Amino acid sequence: MDDIDRRIVQLLQENARRSYAEMARQVGLTSPSVQERVAKLERNGVITAYRAEVNPDAVGLGITALIGIVTTAGAEYSDVAEAIEEIHEVESCYFMAGQESYLLKVRVGEMAELEHLVNRLNRLPGVGGTRTTVALSTKWEARPHTRLDGEP
Repeated sequence: MDDIDRRIVQLLQENARRSYAEMARQVGLTSPSVQERVAKLERNGVITAYRAEVNPDAVGLGITALIGIVTTAGAEYSDVAEAIEEIHEVESCYFMAGQESYLLKVRVGEMAELEHLVNRLNRLPGVGGTRTTVALSTKWEARPHTRLDGEP
């Protein structure tokens, strides 16, 4: 991946609906060249998806919480992860080093839904306990993470 590829990825992270022509003007290539580079980035697994960012409040998901999961001794981590993946309120799941095995980012509409979700998580096989932190507000998230300095 060269500097032009990195710039194309950055432009797409800022606005995935940006046209090839607009990106071509910004990186100094032709539109077909940019299209070829984007296709190669997709084939190589650099670009993995395109999606719409939605305002959680606008769709009734105004409560964001982080839930740490402590697994039981001998728990199969893959089984726990598969069970978590089935829960639609979980937006992100991270396998962690430390006391908690997983850290989940969840979104719900009401505190009662969060309480119900925590109870469901605690009943999953392999889950020994949870620790929940509720976000009071979101200052920013989903920061693009492309490095333009040539480092991997």
